[in-house]
Amino acid sequence: PFISALICFQKNVSKDASKEKNDKVDKAAKKNDRETKKVHVSGVKIFYGSQTGTAKGFANELSEEVKSLGLPAEVIDMKDYDPDDQLADECFSKSVCVFLVATYTDGQPTENAEWFCKWLEEASTDFRYGKTYLKGLRYAVFGLGNSVYVGHYNTVCKNVDKWLWMLSGRRIMTRGEGDCNVVKSLNGSIQADFLTWKVKFLNRLQTLAKGEKKSCSGKCKTEGSCKNKRKERQEEEKKASPQNNNHNRLKVLFLPQSKEESQRDGQMVKLSKLNGVQKIEDEGERREMITPALREALTKQGYKLIGSHSGVKLCRWTKSMLRGRGGCYKHTFYGIESHRCMETTPSLACANKCVFCWRHHTNPVGTEWRWKMDPAEKILEDALEKHQNMIRQFRGVPGVKPDRYEEGLAVKHCALSLVGEPIMYPEINNFIRLLHHHQISSFLVTNAQFPQEIRYNLVPVTQLYVSVDASTQDSLKKIDRPLFKDFWPRFLDSLKALGEKKQRTVYRLTLVKSWNVEEMQAYSELIALGQPDFIEVKGVTYCGESSASSLTMANVPWHQEVVTFVQQLADMLPEYEIACEHEHSNCLLIAHTKFKVDGEWWTWIDYERFQELVQAYDESGGQQTFSALDYVAKTPSWALFGAQEQGFDPAETRFQRRNKSKDISGC
Repeated sequence: PFISALICFQKNVSKDASKEKNDKVDKAAKKNDRETKKVHVSGVKIFYGSQTGTAKGFANELSEEVKSLGLPAEVIDMKDYDPDDQLADECFSKSVCVFLVATYTDGQPTENAEWFCKWLEEASTDFRYGKTYLKGLRYAVFGLGNSVYVGHYNTVCKNVDKWLWMLSGRRIMTRGEGDCNVVKSLNGSIQADFLTWKVKFLNRLQTLAKGEKKSCSGKCKTEGSCKNKRKERQEEEKKASPQNNNHNRLKVLFLPQSKEESQRDGQMVKLSKLNGVQKIEDEGERREMITPALREALTKQGYKLIGSHSGVKLCRWTKSMLRGRGGCYKHTFYGIESHRCMETTPSLACANKCVFCWRHHTNPVGTEWRWKMDPAEKILEDALEKHQNMIRQFRGVPGVKPDRYEEGLAVKHCALSLVGEPIMYPEINNFIRLLHHHQISSFLVTNAQFPQEIRYNLVPVTQLYVSVDASTQDSLKKIDRPLFKDFWPRFLDSLKALGEKKQRTVYRLTLVKSWNVEEMQAYSELIALGQPDFIEVKGVTYCGESSASSLTMANVPWHQEVVTFVQQLADMLPEYEIACEHEHSNCLLIAHTKFKVDGEWWTWIDYERFQELVQAYDESGGQQTFSALDYVAKTPSWALFGAQEQGFDPAETRFQRRNKSKDISGC
């Protein structure tokens, strides 16, 4: 009986255990079902504030990546979104909001993000919304900026991040900051910066979608209320008392170095702002100016890129004169042969972001040379080769004159005005000497932001230009959008430095209707400051719609408007008169009266004589100097202002396009 009772008891215990086990399995299954059905992330909304299209491109790229994870994604233009009516709804929709925002001029939002940012800023400090208005909103921010603009770098993304946080929005990850400045970019380019951030975001998104919370590492940047950090601090305080540690503390002072100590073997030595550790920056550590994305963009625009920072492109007037259809205004004003002119630059980087930039700001910007550098010999060799290859493409093309084609293969002039700031290139003097050695004249254009280079460092060029795009500080900032904070003193000093040069000097004025045509008196004062030999006044050329500029056809003055402006300006200049006109390019030339001999203008250049003079200058080590009047040539009658031809060479054949409404004004 005892054994039977024991067996029965064991059976009952076994049944109870089995039942308990089954109950646990059922509960776990039900729990898994509930978690499976529970949605932690309903989708991703990607907001973009873009001026040139980069942020928009990133938004579309991120959207595709999110969709590949099986999550819905929506790309939203900030101008099409009303935050006052819609943003609070995102707090309860279980969506994740991503903000890809660019910083534009003077640290301001892009045009399409202005209202969104204005509303967000006001809401963050408005008591009627309250500090918890966006509680429950999960967000991430990535900014697009350029560290060259000191004081404005990624300002917009920092503000958006701050304002969302002030309204109790919850960051799901650290803010990302992309840098267009390849020198300072953490990953080499803004595209690489975004890629790095995107990978982190997608990993974080997958974690959220699974319902997992981000674990605390205890490595918080702030001294907040992190439990792990408080716990670690308490344990450390228990282990060691202040009395035991005082004698082990060591004070370290980093003493500043002298200039002599901060240079080693010609290398640049820097002191870290964080810890004073020396960092030697040599040529091997510097990055290339042209990133893969920039190379692709410039190639699409027709550039033939050279090395890591140079380029060459065929001017439309070169093509025109190959066909005998007329030359550019430099042919009319100075006698260059347009079909033998090579337009190039040894530096694609510039210190301005002008509103009328022909390149729509695809080129890099900077205030000093911080990139890898190619030798001048290699740049010129490749530029000539690529230019000649472009000329060879016209062989046998209907309309191209055989004699012009053969002449075009032998470059005689070089316009260093393609894009960027050539004077920034550290070997610009060597490059200019090489041009002259090849019997190629040099027309160098600078944007008046590097006065020391103009005054002390630049060797003689055939003709030196300074772009004078405005005559007052406010209008220059508005039109050129310079990077330098002291842009106006630099501008004025550059004009003074130009007045000290002995060779031919030119002010190049670009008239932008409704922007700078009313500043007559101020222009005359700038001319008196630099006393240039010539003043080119040209109506701005509209190069098509660009999201990076607000310029439209309404800003392009008619030729008669340019003529009226030039006549009024010349009347204010006692030593200057209107000399030449090129109606096709909407351009006129004001010349100093010293180039008017016995009532006849001598604005053209004797190029062979110039080569003789510059060779003697180089051989004498700069002792045998020469002036602009030493290599002049007589201006033909058809090039003069008031002539019936209006600057069109009668030896050429005028060609009228069928689409006369299209603006094709010259370079």
